[in-house]
Amino acid sequence: MSDDLIEQQKAYYRVRAGEYDEWFLRQGRYDHGPEFRARWEGEVEEVREALRRFDPVGRVLELACGTGWWTEQLIGSANHLTCVDASAEVLALNAERVPDPRVRRVQADIFAFAPEGGYDVVFFSFWLSHVPPERFDAFWEMVRGALNPGGRVFFVDSLRSELSTASDHVLPDEDDIIAERKLNDGSRYSIYKIFYDPARLQARLETLGWRAAAKATESFFLYGEAERA
Repeated sequence: MSDDLIEQQKAYYRVRAGEYDEWFLRQGRYDHGPEFRARWEGEVEEVREALRRFDPVGRVLELACGTGWWTEQLIGSANHLTCVDASAEVLALNAERVPDPRVRRVQADIFAFAPEGGYDVVFFSFWLSHVPPERFDAFWEMVRGALNPGGRVFFVDSLRSELSTASDHVLPDEDDIIAERKLNDGSRYSIYKIFYDPARLQARLETLGWRAAAKATESFFLYGEAERA
């Protein structure tokens, strides 16, 4: 089931590429009103400020780069940035948003991706929640192998919140790791969606040999840092 669901998940993000930004900008089905939008934007800025303090310098690898909202911030401090995503459609939008010659884009399935050379920073946003539980350890081992000695990780993801998703989406039960997603045209897809508690995620990473610090904004975002212990 894992492989079939991963293929459906990849298809979903390819088709969703043109409307993905509606989620981040709180537009259309994701618009829950001006008061909510102000809260959302405030928490986005909290995460951005944490990333600025983290200061992702040197050679940076961004996994599941999406349409470029975080690529845009990373290139402000990175010397060179490699952006990886399975979707050619998403990578095209990323290139439009961040037309910087220091950015190299790679279309690849992240579960099969083998990083070339060492990176000083690995960054991924809203990706860990889509990693099947049985691939969690292998994913973090890939990240470990991508890093130079002393390299660091920064991650961002979603907290469980009804208001974070579309008005016509229903959050799965807390123990369910599969969610149904609907696009603007009404088509439906099943994807992995795993919401992590910061303390439990931090503890799990420590068992894998990472020094980690995971935090949460008030309502919407999980974020944190990790380095090899």
